[in-house]
Amino acid sequence: MPDTPNTTTQTMTLDLGDRSYDIHIGSQLLETIGTQLTPLLKAKRVFVVSESTVMAHQGDRLKAALENSAIEAKWFVLNPGEATKSTAQYESLVSGLLAAGIDRSDTIVAFGGGVIGDLAGFAAATVLRGINFVQIPTTLLAQVDSSVGGKTGINMPQGKNLLGAFYQPKAVIIDVSTLETLPRRELLAGYAEVVKYGVINDPDFFSWLEINGQKIIDREAGPAGTKARTHAVAHSCAAKARIVAEDERETGKRALLNLGHTFGHALEAECGYSGILLHGEAVAIGMIMALEASVRLGLAKTNDLERVEAHFTAVGMKTSAREIGRAMTADALMVHMTKDKKVEAGTIGFVLGGIGSAAVHRGVDLEIIHAVLHDSL
Repeated sequence: MPDTPNTTTQTMTLDLGDRSYDIHIGSQLLETIGTQLTPLLKAKRVFVVSESTVMAHQGDRLKAALENSAIEAKWFVLNPGEATKSTAQYESLVSGLLAAGIDRSDTIVAFGGGVIGDLAGFAAATVLRGINFVQIPTTLLAQVDSSVGGKTGINMPQGKNLLGAFYQPKAVIIDVSTLETLPRRELLAGYAEVVKYGVINDPDFFSWLEINGQKIIDREAGPAGTKARTHAVAHSCAAKARIVAEDERETGKRALLNLGHTFGHALEAECGYSGILLHGEAVAIGMIMALEASVRLGLAKTNDLERVEAHFTAVGMKTSAREIGRAMTADALMVHMTKDKKVEAGTIGFVLGGIGSAAVHRGVDLEIIHAVLHDSL
């Protein structure tokens, strides 16, 4: 495999006609963020939505950069964790934005991980019937997946992301140096989404990850780690941008990005969207389940399952529901699957296949799915 490319700031465009936007990727971008932000603002005022952990580690950097660019900022700092993606937190945030005098010339800035991006994006899509927003993702999961593509939303008791909207940001600004303070568990959770792109349709990228994955999640890897993370983030964003440009509202090819998610969302729901199981951890276990189902259905080779499972194990990721440490049943997980937002006409859609050959399948034998769930518990 070729050496990892250098870390020069990269800019790519997600092509959606008059709603196209740039994705900027590099290191130390927070310090010069006014360069990317200022041209996008109708007024030099932003409403920054973040969470306490991000602010403790990265908040001063963003505050200083906004002050240096003479951009007025109002701050909304929420609690970390999946529980923040709730109707109660959404109502509280929107009420706060309105009380602070937000108007249609203002811009919401999502500064945090996937939870903050989804919640702030949904607020932007709905407050005053829609105002501009910008994504500044600070976790690996958000940088490679949730910040790109315009999916916004919150969770409901019945399931994950059941209330939301497709609403595109005006830009995504990714500073990979924010990952240097991210806990290893969070890096691993985000890494599941990186691997996903290789398994879906890019076997060469998966092979590259088998060689370089440890550097991506090792915060002590120094320049080599920064280099590897930048390449992984850029490659993932480019892959997602191509898919979203072709299928913005997930009527076809974009559904491939849900590899492992149907299984994973059921696990998250059964865990009550708590810190017991992170989204990326659920996706990793879900990918193994999807590959196991694919092998049993004759859609993948056993070697594909073994390679992905071996790679996850090598970097320290969970691969089985048994590792969650919570009692659950296959029957309960199946019930959650029937409430998944991707259910159509009563049938569950599963992304199945081997490394580089994923496809959406409906009408899958649910007894096989049940058996896969049971064997993972």
